Amino acid sequence: MIVEDEVVVAMNLREVLIETGFQVLDLTIRQAEALEVARAGKPDLALVNIQLADGDDGIELAVQLEALSIPVVFISGQISRARSANTVAIASMPKPYEPNEMAVAVAYLLARLRGSTALARPDRLEVFDESLGLEPAL
Repeated sequence: MIVEDEVVVAMNLREVLIETGFQVLDLTIRQAEALEVARAGKPDLALVNIQLADGDDGIELAVQLEALSIPVVFISGQISRARSANTVAIASMPKPYEPNEMAVAVAYLLARLRGSTALARPDRLEVFDESLGLEPAL
């Protein structure tokens, strides 16, 4: 699931993720619609920008997604805000990023969430959640 107010960025990311073999739910730009999609589609992972359309807050959304047991990865240029909200997200990828770089990060996180340690952590991915067996970033 991708929640990103920069539609072109979200569309490019969705295309790369689909080409890589991932299934992607509808793109959303607002908190309320993201919750609807999450409840209906039950994604394995949500990529969430911290600043959403119409002043919606991705951190507030992450709290709501966490309550639905949906792991969140912040995709944002607001690194300090992402780090301060590290209890509601499993990881963060700073903007700007290349869509292929994000596809590698998604593959890594999904593998780790499923218990596999076969993939190496991408360099720019900052991991927050040690309770899921994810090693913290250095």
